Amino acid sequence: MAGLLSAALEARRRRDETEFQRCVKVLALGQGLRQAVDRALLDVLNRHVTLAWRGGWQPADVVRLAGRRLEARDIRLVTDAIAAEMRAYAQATVDDRWLDQMAAIGARVWWQRDEEYLREDGDRIAMVASVLRVVHLLATLPPLELLCPPPGTARRTSGSRGGVVDERILARVRALLAKAESTEFEAEAETFTAAAQSLMARYSIDAALLAAREASRGGDGRPEGRRLGVDAPYEGPKAMLLDVIASANRCRSVWNRRFGFATVLGFPADLAAVEVLFTSLLVQATTAMRLAGSHRDGSGRSRTRSFRQSFLAAYAQRIGERLREAAGEAVREAAAESGRDLLPVLAAREAEVEARVEELFPRLPLVGAGAISNREGWISGRAAADLAVLDVHRKLAEGGG
Repeated sequence: MAGLLSAALEARRRRDETEFQRCVKVLALGQGLRQAVDRALLDVLNRHVTLAWRGGWQPADVVRLAGRRLEARDIRLVTDAIAAEMRAYAQATVDDRWLDQMAAIGARVWWQRDEEYLREDGDRIAMVASVLRVVHLLATLPPLELLCPPPGTARRTSGSRGGVVDERILARVRALLAKAESTEFEAEAETFTAAAQSLMARYSIDAALLAAREASRGGDGRPEGRRLGVDAPYEGPKAMLLDVIASANRCRSVWNRRFGFATVLGFPADLAAVEVLFTSLLVQATTAMRLAGSHRDGSGRSRTRSFRQSFLAAYAQRIGERLREAAGEAVREAAAESGRDLLPVLAAREAEVEARVEELFPRLPLVGAGAISNREGWISGRAAADLAVLDVHRKLAEGGG
């Protein structure tokens, strides 16, 4: 049994589909092997999920990578394998961030017997192949930076979630984005999207200043990290957009092109602001980019890809400028209201974030987002960024939320 599993995984590693399918059929159709094979598959799944956690991977990371490399059936299996493995840990020893990700990916035990979540569904060969694809993916995961305690090692306290963004604000922003994505009317979608990204941009500034005041009293702990997906196409400019949003909110973003995510480091409230604001501004940028249509040069050759690449890069640069301007104005207003100089406090927090980056990424290379090759796209992208609304007071007063 172990030899067959090893042979199948080795064939998968070599991309020898003929040998892989031969091993799969023997495992799936062998006389009298059903129970033994199912138990072996469950055991190897559980073992490799555990190893993934020890290697710095988190539930959302694994599901995201599975979505990039595997089939829909495999992704469901990954989610169920995660839920099954998590039964081994007392909830008090699982970090809140881990539990949030479990809820977000829908990882829950819905079955009565473990064999049920293998989802044979009348096609045993397909089931065995799916398990082996998932195991191969898990077995080839390289180690990542440890952003929070793995399950079984966390020590949760009543104050462990201090400093995160107000859930009422997040719910409001998510509702606006959902409306923007579901409407068939372009003008309405732009209104909802602008209101959502504007609300989060302003709240990000306010929450950062509040967190800085709490930090001076010993609150909020050390900087944390979370990984955000950066998907193709045009992942370079998208990573650039995330980077400028993170910078404006006193965070740092480190992009991993290979696995399609960026690690954002900062204090909890700032991280929540960056995540929601990135989602919103990316929706707005994509909408504006598509409205610009396709482009061709004088010879009729398509220039759409270079136009969009340049469009998004220019959009990211201009949004960064506007966010920094807004953040600076917010600091000045807060300083005037409080009668104190906030810059030393904010600078100290940024220094803590930088120290955390150096700790986790000691050999961090500088990687650009790609060359700009389309002047028209660059100009259009900056113009679209100028139209992004960052101040929501008037919009909210009009009932836009």
